[in-house]
Amino acid sequence: MYRPGECTNPEAAAVLRFWFGAGDAYGKADARWFRKDPAFDAEIRTRFGALVEAVSGGAHTDWLAAPGDCLARILVLDQFPRNLYRDSARAFAADPLAKNAAQHALDAGYDRQMLPRERQFAYLPFEHSESLPDQQRCLDLMRSIAHFPGCEDLPKWAEAHLVIIRRFRRFPHRNKALGRASTPEEIAFLALPGSGF
Repeated sequence: MYRPGECTNPEAAAVLRFWFGAGDAYGKADARWFRKDPAFDAEIRTRFGALVEAVSGGAHTDWLAAPGDCLARILVLDQFPRNLYRDSARAFAADPLAKNAAQHALDAGYDRQMLPRERQFAYLPFEHSESLPDQQRCLDLMRSIAHFPGCEDLPKWAEAHLVIIRRFRRFPHRNKALGRASTPEEIAFLALPGSGF
């Protein structure tokens, strides 16, 4: 049975401690997760930059074999690149691998053993996907944990992502980084406050 933060690989355990904290603080919300903070990005680069490169290149597929290790793999592929490679295509390059790991976590039932905040990050690769079915799935998953303290707003954010994908079939705020031309409708949307994530 998985215990929060428990991993078979020491590097995976270090990822979870860094992201979720240690001791009694483990699994509590952290303001650093969803804001732009150059110091936080630099810390991830220093501590985990080489690991992100390795896992993105195919290393540590063995981490899929245990819940904590799989969660660490998801973080390394889904969250860390968004910090390391902000505003560039590389921020999203490992998304397919992250979603594969998230799908594996669901298929294996790992998520049902995790704390609510761990589950949130296990589900985020679906929210980051530009696939409408993935977005709907994410909304359902976030609703499944919304009754836990601190998780009440998760469906709201999932629905906001879903609405954008339903409307545009992609995230317009990624267009510049990915070298995609924005449509006039997307340009008008991007001029609105809060149009990006």
